[in-house]
Amino acid sequence: MANPLFAKKPLALCLEEMKGENRLRRILGPVRLTSLGVGAIIGTGIFVLVGQVAHDKAGPALMLSFMVAGLACVFAALCYAEFASMVPIAGSAYTYAYATLGELPAWIIGWDLVLEYTVSSATVAHGWSKYFQDFLGIFGLKLPYALSTAPFDYDPGVGHLVSTGAVIDLPAVVVACLITFVLVKGIRESAGFNAALVAVKVAIVLFVIAVGAFFINPDHWRPFAPYGYTGISFFGNLVSGQADAGGAPLGMLSGAAMIFFAYIGFDSVSTHAEEAKRPNRDVPIGIIASLIICTVLYLAVAAVLTGMVPYDRINIEAPVSDAFRQIGLPWAQFLISLGAVAGITSVLLVMMLSQPRVMLAMARDGMVPPSFFGAVHPKFRTPWKSTILTGIFVSVMAAALPLRILAELVNIGTLLAFVIVCAAVLIMRYTNPHAERPFRAPLFPLVPLLGIGSCVLLMFSLPVENWLRLFGWLAVGFVIYFTYSRRHAVTRRLRAAGAAPERKEAGTR
Repeated sequence: MANPLFAKKPLALCLEEMKGENRLRRILGPVRLTSLGVGAIIGTGIFVLVGQVAHDKAGPALMLSFMVAGLACVFAALCYAEFASMVPIAGSAYTYAYATLGELPAWIIGWDLVLEYTVSSATVAHGWSKYFQDFLGIFGLKLPYALSTAPFDYDPGVGHLVSTGAVIDLPAVVVACLITFVLVKGIRESAGFNAALVAVKVAIVLFVIAVGAFFINPDHWRPFAPYGYTGISFFGNLVSGQADAGGAPLGMLSGAAMIFFAYIGFDSVSTHAEEAKRPNRDVPIGIIASLIICTVLYLAVAAVLTGMVPYDRINIEAPVSDAFRQIGLPWAQFLISLGAVAGITSVLLVMMLSQPRVMLAMARDGMVPPSFFGAVHPKFRTPWKSTILTGIFVSVMAAALPLRILAELVNIGTLLAFVIVCAAVLIMRYTNPHAERPFRAPLFPLVPLLGIGSCVLLMFSLPVENWLRLFGWLAVGFVIYFTYSRRHAVTRRLRAAGAAPERKEAGTR
């Protein structure tokens, strides 16, 4: 008898669920899906993290950091696209893992996606708050310190959280609540709002590239890699390259591990497969197109930013707008800050849009209480209860926790998800070779193997405390799984009915 912990959910059952009355509304075409992908990707990474990575980790080699991180994402994106074309329902990597690896791996990846989307939303809310305050500063307005900063920050010198003296990051809380309201109203309103924001921020990014190119000084690119080209660590222990005073790795690869956050979001397109008009075609287009567009824009912005301002003079908090101030174009600060606010808002919207859809898929499988997480609003056709709960958690984390801890935790969680998806494609090609695949990842098995290898390399480049936080999060997930999910899972119901998932799936072919 097969181990019930690794019981697989039949593909036929996954596809049958699309016909239920609790399904979502199919209104998204390839353009809107691509827009959602771009909206999720371009935001905090390019408007905030580029400053920290260029200043502290990579220097002008930030361009190569973007290329390495982008290449790792390309491999994972091709695997996501294959699965999304096979199983065009809500749930993303969670659903794929359930159909290929089994129940326990599916729970792990589902719980990991909760980490990715919820914590990344809080991270993005932090970035939005900083640029919003920068935007207010243009008009001479300033919020009280107690209401504009998280009450805790991470001090790498002492290795733990320290008090900032503030009370709450109020702008981050307000924007999270407003986005929650929009998301409850419906996918059409959310997608339309996102499309408008994406148009604004892409225009601003193109403005940065076009205008900033005239102020590039090639001397600022020398030395190109002041911290070296490696920066590889193993559970926080330096293997190759330089390290800072606290022992953290420096260099291009170390920068890639951190700047990886800038690419998070393309995978969110797959969570909306159930809302796509023609998911077998449109979802792969949305995933790949959004990643290509953003990679090109990232490389151009990195080249312009490090060419305009010496890497050690780049502002960490608001690097792009401050670079234009340094070259004598303070008027551009207004446009860039406005674009950053719009851009980061769209990222927050897509991230908070994706999380409830993962929970919806898990609720359908009995992994979490379906009466709450599986509830779809009768009028708006949105998972409204889990959307509101997501908004509450995002608000609390954004109000209290520092950007650095949140961003690094998101990175390692997302990389783990990518590793599992790439591994699942490998397994599915061999265990279910005849399943319909409207899109197939090319150069099999090279692409999924390269995806696994590159993501694992970036995971090991992150500090050891990130691994500890990840293990702690997974430990909480295991408690929930063994106390609730295992007893209520759909595969348990199938076994009780006398139809093992594997046998049921074979009978449907």
